[in-house]
Amino acid sequence: MGQQTTDTATEQASVLLGVVVSAHGIRGQFKVKPFTAEPLSVAAYGEVELESGQRLVLQAKSTAKGLVLCSSPQITSREQAEQLKGMSFSVTRQMLPAPDADELYHADMLGMQVITPEGTNLGIVVGLHDFGAGDVLEIQPQGAKTTSFLPFYPPFLIALEPESRRIIIDSQSV
Repeated sequence: MGQQTTDTATEQASVLLGVVVSAHGIRGQFKVKPFTAEPLSVAAYGEVELESGQRLVLQAKSTAKGLVLCSSPQITSREQAEQLKGMSFSVTRQMLPAPDADELYHADMLGMQVITPEGTNLGIVVGLHDFGAGDVLEIQPQGAKTTSFLPFYPPFLIALEPESRRIIIDSQSV
C-alpha cells in the first residue's frame, strides 16, 4: 500500500508528529499529543520543526493519559515551554522510515477522494482522527464549508486504494 516516491517535492514534504498541549513543571518540560503509532516516537526521527520555524531536539520521557512528556535542551524554563503551547511540529518525510507494503502514513491520505461503493463522491479527506472509539475520516464535500466524519474501519471501510487515491466507504451503514 505505501509506495514512497523519490521526487524532491515528496522528500521535502513535512509530516506532522504532534502538538504541544501544555507546559509541565518549572524546568521547561512540556506535554505533547502525539500523532505517531508509538507515542514515544515523537522524538525518534531527529530534529523537529515547530510551525513557528523554530527547530528543537526532543527527548521523550514518559507517557500518561495519551500524552508524552518531553524535554528539549533548547527549552529550559516553564516560560519557554508555555510559549510552545498549541504549536504543532513535524519532520521532513525523508526522516521517516518507508512504510511497509501494507501500510500508509495518515499524511498520505489527506486529499484522497472518498466515494461510496456505488461511486457517489462524498468528498476529500481533510483529517483522520481517533476520539477513542476507532479511527474516523474527516471529509469535506466539494464546495462545502463544513466537514463531516465517517468511520474508517470495517465494516464501513470497503477499500483503500492508494494508487488511485480513493477510499471506498459504505456510508449507508453509518
